[in-house]
Parts: sequence; C-alpha cells; structure tokens
Amino acid sequence: MAVKIRLSRIGKKNRPFWRVVAVDGRKKRDGESLENLGTYDPIKHKLLQIHTDRISEWVAKGAVCSPTVIKLLKTYTAQPAVSAKK
Repeated sequence: MAVKIRLSRIGKKNRPFWRVVAVDGRKKRDGESLENLGTYDPIKHKLLQIHTDRISEWVAKGAVCSPTVIKLLKTYTAQPAVSAKK
C-alpha cells in the first residue's frame, strides 16, 4: 500500500477547509483516510493544528508528502518535518 500525506477538503461551498491526512494513494481525494494529521484554513491562511511528530513517523514508514503539504509545513512551522522526495 502506497501511503501519501495530502489534503482532504471539508467545509462548505465557497468556504473551503482542509485536513492534512495520511491516506492510501489509490483512494479518492475526500475518501477514507488512515489518520488525521492536522487542519488548514485557507481563508485565514492558518495552519490550525499539525502533528509534525506523526507526520515524521509516517514518512519514516515510507509515506510520501504531496508538494502542497511540504509547502504548508515549510511556511507555517519552524522545523519542517519532511523534505521534498520524488
């Protein structure tokens, strides 16, 4: 199973709200996730909650972060938990 750390959209129409989730790469964007790792509000430009320790654990197990999640971590945290892997 290829695990990816990416964003999953929740919220209403014209009022987006995103969760940072670990999910099987074959699942759809808003499908069932393995673990909720944080939340992001693009309207207020705030990363409301992030579990960098859990993200590091998933990356150590082989999960790949999406470019958007890497960008959020670099922007909103003092110590980015991951680096770009391709």
